[in-house]
Parts: sequence; structure tokens; C-alpha cells
Amino acid sequence: MIVIADTTPIITLMKLQRLDLLEKLFETVIVPHAVYEELVSNSNYLIEAQMVFECPFLKRLEVSDRQSIKILREVVGLDAGESEAIALAEENHADLLIIDERKGRRVAKQMDLKIIGTIGILLQAFDCAILSKTEILSYAEQLKNSKIRISETLFELVLAHVKTQMPD
Repeated sequence: MIVIADTTPIITLMKLQRLDLLEKLFETVIVPHAVYEELVSNSNYLIEAQMVFECPFLKRLEVSDRQSIKILREVVGLDAGESEAIALAEENHADLLIIDERKGRRVAKQMDLKIIGTIGILLQAFDCAILSKTEILSYAEQLKNSKIRISETLFELVLAHVKTQMPD
């Protein structure tokens, strides 16, 4: 399975201290050069950068089609990480693109890429019994109360999904 990730879901999972979910769900996750640089280049986040350096399941891969990146950046207005993640997913016929930003998700859908976001990762981990009901509800609450945007509607969908499952 080819899984490509943008920056924000990786950062969000690191903040939740659950980056391990990516490995448990997908074994390997590919990040383009721009995403890797976004993850490791900020001197204010040295601990997070070290986590990425030491992460055996995050693999870096360059995008071959530089023109597609240019179009996604200049015409569509996506940032470098989103542009490269989408271009790399298209170029490698990825099975899944992990992306959170609304504009990037819209573009990826228009390109018929299969996408999932951080909440989707948490739900999939819950459905695979990697996360308990208590854990997923706690993580969803943390995201709702943080600077990470999670709409009330999405939060309610998480609650509804979790409530339909067997109790812990």
C-alpha cells in the first residue's frame, strides 16, 4: 500500500503523542521533500525534528514532475508541502493521501485521489482496536480544544461513530 502524507497530520499526531498510529495502520508512510523539510527545519521544534529523524517508517521521496508542483503552488495556491504531497500521490498512484487542509483536500478529491485526515486516522485506529473508546474521545476533545481546527459537526460525527461501537 502506498501512503503519502502532508505535514499537518504528522504534526498533529506528534502533538497527540500518537505518531505510532501511522506505522500500525500503514507500516510505511512516504513524505515528499517539502514535507520533510517543514517537519525538521524549524529550530523552535527540535524535539519534533528529532522524532522525525528517528522515525523508521517515514520515508522521504522526491517528486519527479516539478511542473505539477509549480501549477499546484502558483495556480491553485497550495503551499509547498501540500503541492508536493498531492503531486507525489498522483505520480505514484498512491492508495491514500493523508491531508487535513481544506483547499488541499478539495484539489486531491478533484484529482480522484483517495484521502484521509487526522480524524480519519484516529477513527481507523479505533475501528482496528488500536485505540480504545476512551482514547479516541480524549484525542478528539484535545483537537477540538486546541488550535487544530475540528468543526463541531466533525466532532459530533466522531462521537456518533464511537457510540455505535461496543463499550470499552
